[in-house]
Amino acid sequence: MNTRLSILLLISVFYTLTCKAQTVELENWAQWRGPLGTGVALKGNPPIEFSESNNLKWKATIPGKGHATPLVWEDKIIVLTAVETDEIVEPAESGDDAGDGRGRMRGVSTKAVHDFKVILLNRNDGSIIWEKTVANELPQESTHNLGSWASNSPCTDGEFIYAYFGSRGLHCLDFDGNIIWQRDFGQMEKNMSFGEGASPYLYENRIFVQWDHEGDSYLFAIDKKNGKEIWKTERDEGTSWSSPLVIEVNGKKQVITSATTNIRSNDYETGDLIWTSSGLTRNVIPVPVLGNNIIYVMSGFRGSALQAIDLTKAKGDIAGTDAIVWTHDAETPYTPCPVLMDGKLYFLRVNNGYISCLDAKNGTVHYANQKLEGISSIFSSPTGLSDRLYIAAKDICLVIRAGEEFEIISSNILEDDFHASPVIAGDQLFLRGFKSLYCFEKE
Repeated sequence: MNTRLSILLLISVFYTLTCKAQTVELENWAQWRGPLGTGVALKGNPPIEFSESNNLKWKATIPGKGHATPLVWEDKIIVLTAVETDEIVEPAESGDDAGDGRGRMRGVSTKAVHDFKVILLNRNDGSIIWEKTVANELPQESTHNLGSWASNSPCTDGEFIYAYFGSRGLHCLDFDGNIIWQRDFGQMEKNMSFGEGASPYLYENRIFVQWDHEGDSYLFAIDKKNGKEIWKTERDEGTSWSSPLVIEVNGKKQVITSATTNIRSNDYETGDLIWTSSGLTRNVIPVPVLGNNIIYVMSGFRGSALQAIDLTKAKGDIAGTDAIVWTHDAETPYTPCPVLMDGKLYFLRVNNGYISCLDAKNGTVHYANQKLEGISSIFSSPTGLSDRLYIAAKDICLVIRAGEEFEIISSNILEDDFHASPVIAGDQLFLRGFKSLYCFEKE
């Protein structure tokens, strides 16, 4: 073989491997809000109409209870859950109660020890390949009566699984179910006994954990290879349930976090503070989303707040400066996260079945407060794909058309309740319910 032919062969092999890797990455759902952190699948064509008997590829019963959104990597699916055992322990007095003084449920506690499990399923048929208990504990905290003790979504790089259970720690497993390392962050004290739910964010060789509660709050940068702390920075914050996002602006990596006291940007390498902004409501849950160097942050507990921040202008305290490109103070979400797709920002109202769509560049309202028929309350986040959005709630998953005009394309009735968010991987749609994990694909 001559030298020129050898070089051409090497180039061909490299190109083939690169294209294959890129295709795999596009079709995977490797962490909480998808490939870009925007709640959008980058390719695929799952069914628009589906039910318990239509376009259902398989349905698998998941033990225990967990609202963590599942991950998809190639032919595997990763699910987290908390399984109640028969072991009963009388908890120490914590001072928690079951209400907020106005007749509303605040949090529920348990006397049962739980197995905190990572489950790996076969994407082709939904069969369980293995399940691994990474912690066996009595939860010391309460959780919201609509929540679970496994609401934090995992992340993966395709080689290892990083399963986060909040006060039960961060656990690294390989795809054979072996525990590689474990990291304990302590016990959280959440406001109003509402429970935990923030997810870690994986970027290159680091995992970022936003540890906001009523005790000492921190942002952690963890080495994904061994679980050791690269840096941590103190945060003057109370409880939040938002998750970090890593972005890059002008060649500089930043970690963006959204919380009640401040929205912050920390240096990826050192943890040093780059900029801050105030202006959100209490109990921040929606994650930041990025598009065209604009970061969008929002919250909707007892008020409405949305800020579009130009990252190229953000430095120091940016409140009231031209770094904040536009704001919006109506119909923003409490629990669900937004979707940023094709220059449009979609978000739900509080925890109700109403949706708005704004122009991401300037905040122009395309439509607002449109009723999602069949949905009265919702805790999952929408998931987008080119021309449509999937929105799952109790007994239903709506598909609405993406774009400036509101239109419900289909209303799909199911026999489950959904707090985990829809996942799209290739031509398949995955819905994790209270009882089962669904896989839909065109027949």
